[in-house]
Amino acid sequence: MTFPFAAIVGQDEMRLALTLTAIDPGVGGVLVFGDRGTGKSTAVRALADLLPPIEVVEGCPCNSARPEDVPDWVGETGATTTRPTPVVDLPLGATEDRVTGALDIEAALREGRKAYEPGLLARANRGYLYIDEINLLEDHVVDLLLDVAQSGENVVEREGLSVRHPARFVLVGSGNPEEGELRPQLLDRFGLSVEVASPGTVDERVEVVRRRDAYDRDPAGYRADWAEAQAAARAAVVAARERVRDVVAGDDVLRDCAELCIALGSDGLRGELTLLRAARALAAHDGADRVARDHVRRVAPMALRHRLRRDPLDEAGSGARVGRAVEEVLA
Repeated sequence: MTFPFAAIVGQDEMRLALTLTAIDPGVGGVLVFGDRGTGKSTAVRALADLLPPIEVVEGCPCNSARPEDVPDWVGETGATTTRPTPVVDLPLGATEDRVTGALDIEAALREGRKAYEPGLLARANRGYLYIDEINLLEDHVVDLLLDVAQSGENVVEREGLSVRHPARFVLVGSGNPEEGELRPQLLDRFGLSVEVASPGTVDERVEVVRRRDAYDRDPAGYRADWAEAQAAARAAVVAARERVRDVVAGDDVLRDCAELCIALGSDGLRGELTLLRAARALAAHDGADRVARDHVRRVAPMALRHRLRRDPLDEAGSGARVGRAVEEVLA
């Protein structure tokens, strides 16, 4: 049982970024960096309630949508059914076998045959993979995630096994910047990056404590109190998902995205693509049929702050640099 997403106090940018990935997973993952105890893990796990269920083949560990998509190594499967969108936690101490899958020792001992036991990447297919304290993740696991994120497929070849299965997921990571930085290769795989901080006013801090205390004392009752707000938030995400493909982004918006990325010195074109997709998802959430400059302005910090080159002569943070560029380019 999770804390209601609609009941989270403040942290507007974090909640918006997670909502945009729920509307369009093509936006990419979300990286949430900030102080301890600011609701990072709570928000990610609460997102599951806003995600619509997916159709899966019963008995398929990879959440395949159709019988013809089920990998060859999977045994008997049933009919198509619906299942909540998976949100899978990847613990820091997870071994490579637990992440990618490995030989099923029980089947080998009991039946004398080689069988594959799926890992966390199979469970996360078509859903979310969440890593808390991602900046402390071991390098060999980071390398695995980079390979799978690029190909969308998990390949396991060891101990006489040769297995592959789809592994397409939205990667969500959280961490405290004081505990170390993220490797640039992994940082680039996140579509959006947000920064969170402790509430700055007494009233806001009191409200956070009040809501959390009420939830801890009666989780079921508290969720019931917020059921209507949760249903409204879920309906908004579902409606935006259906509308996002039809949202038009004109050449003026494309030029805004390109000029903004050039002004910030963003490498490659991933910044423009993420900016465009995030702005389109925001327009769909707002009920608009066209992407406006204001949509680009609102998503620019979260889409670009982690793509900036370091400037030793500029002491301003990345968020401030993006803000300046937005004011200059999109004035």
